[in-house]
Amino acid sequence: MKLSGELSAFCDRIGHQFADPSLIIRAVTHASMVTAHRDDNQRLEFLGDRVLGLVMSDALLKADPNAAEGLLAPRYNALVRREACADVARQIDLGKVLKLGRSEMKSGGRRKEALLADAMEAVIAAVFLDAGFAKAQEMILRLWGDRINNVAEDARDAKTALQEWAQARGEPPPAYVETSRSGPDHQPVFTIEARLSSGPSEAATAGSKRHAEQAAAEALLKKVSQ
Repeated sequence: MKLSGELSAFCDRIGHQFADPSLIIRAVTHASMVTAHRDDNQRLEFLGDRVLGLVMSDALLKADPNAAEGLLAPRYNALVRREACADVARQIDLGKVLKLGRSEMKSGGRRKEALLADAMEAVIAAVFLDAGFAKAQEMILRLWGDRINNVAEDARDAKTALQEWAQARGEPPPAYVETSRSGPDHQPVFTIEARLSSGPSEAATAGSKRHAEQAAAEALLKKVSQ
C-alpha cells in the first residue's frame, strides 16, 4: 500500500515511516468518513491515550524525582489534556491530512480542537502498533519537547485554583454563566462570566466554553488576589 504524497510528508514530520501504511491511514480517518471498507480512528484513539499517559508519567517522574504526587498529577494533566494534544497536532499540521466526511469538511473539522486531539492520540497508537513502545515514546518526547521540562511548577488550571480559593474561605464553588453566544454554528464564540457567591465576577470570551471559562476564572482569580 502506497501513501499519498501529503501523508508521506506527514510521516516525515512525525519522524516515522510505517511498515504497515494502513495504520496511519486509519489514524487520520475520522468517523465521518467510515465506509464498509474503511475503519475510523476511534479505537486507535483509545489506545493512544493510554500510551501517551504512560510516556508522560515516566517522563515526569524522571524530570523531577523528588516531586510529590500532588504536584505530578496537575503537571500530567496539563501535558495530556485535549488542548496539549491539539497544540501538538497543529505543530505537525495534522489537520491537513485528516480524512473527513463532507459535513465535517464544511464545518471546519480540520481546525476543531477535539478532532485534532483525538487524531493525535490515534497517530500515537499507530506508531505504537507499527513499531513498539520505544518508537512511540521517542516520537512523543520529541513532539512534546520543551512542554515537559517547562510545565508549570503547579499546573493546576485556573478553574481549579479559583475553586480552591473559594473553598478556603468557606464559599461554595464559583458559578459559570454563559452570557452570550455569537458566530456560526461551526465556529461559535462564547462569553462566560465567572461569579463568586460573595459578589466578585469577571467575564471572558473564547471560541469554546472551556476556554472562556478558564479565561474568566483566571481573570477573577487575579481580581480577588490583589
